Amino acid sequence: MKRPCPGKTGCLMCMSVDSLWGKKPGEGKQMVTMNRIVVIAAVMTTLAICFLGPFNGQAADGVTTDNSGNPKGKTSPSEMQSTDWSDPEELKRTWDDAKVRIPLDTGVVKATMKNLGQIPRDRKFPLIIYMHGCNGFWAGTDRRVDFLAELNFAVIAPNSFARKKVPTSCEPLKHRGGLYRPTLIMRQYEAAYTIQEARKLAWVDGDNIILMGLSQGGITTATFSGEPVKARIIEGWGCHAGWPEYRGLKAAKNEPVLSLVSEKDPWFQNPMLQGDCGKFMLNDQSESVVFNTGSLRYRHELLEYEETKSIVKAFIKKHTGQ
Repeated sequence: MKRPCPGKTGCLMCMSVDSLWGKKPGEGKQMVTMNRIVVIAAVMTTLAICFLGPFNGQAADGVTTDNSGNPKGKTSPSEMQSTDWSDPEELKRTWDDAKVRIPLDTGVVKATMKNLGQIPRDRKFPLIIYMHGCNGFWAGTDRRVDFLAELNFAVIAPNSFARKKVPTSCEPLKHRGGLYRPTLIMRQYEAAYTIQEARKLAWVDGDNIILMGLSQGGITTATFSGEPVKARIIEGWGCHAGWPEYRGLKAAKNEPVLSLVSEKDPWFQNPMLQGDCGKFMLNDQSESVVFNTGSLRYRHELLEYEETKSIVKAFIKKHTGQ
């Protein structure tokens, strides 16, 4: 099912992009006390750092401490081999450095998998596996996993940038994506590995796992196949692409899918990337939400708003009872 969703107003957006993914004219305020060009550049840079993630971040005890907007991948594509994509040691690194949230009665545990303490075995938690965007963890990752923990879900967010070999796949401040095409394969392997390892944990309800992701993580969520999941939630992706492996949905017929995308998402102004996931959905339990008015019409990171959180919360409750 597809439905448009009017966004709330009140968010200043300032974007100027000429990239592989499209472009949108910049907007900005003049300040009479400074040179106009300098001010506009400063405003655009500041707003981009605040709003246009996903961005780089290092995890310490499961909390992001660095939000640099610079591309994080350092490996040249020429140095990559196809065996690197599914290398078990590399996949284990993404698991070990995963952010973890567990909503115990005594409070929410915040950790990485490698430093996670003993978890009581008398309870199994429904789980959301959260896939970050193209430039890794950022402050918004913490906001999302914390929000999901508030819904009484455990959360595991694998860190793709814990790999030793990671090419740059995007330039966030320029809205340039697709710089290393096989990145999607790497992310799909990470999702599969995380689901498999999570089902081995005594405190995880293996029959109640949701796969969720933002941007590149949303593409991964949409195109992942193999391990069955309870449902999927896609933020900031419309299932349309020129590359066939990036296009469409690979969810099983009985898997409900929720997709959230803005009509004027700055990452998807290339005509090949425009559209939503509705046409690819296979059951009436799935829903494609398109934000086409207000400030949400231009947003990429939609779960920064209470309105979109309410949609996600209702979807999760409907399909898991949580």
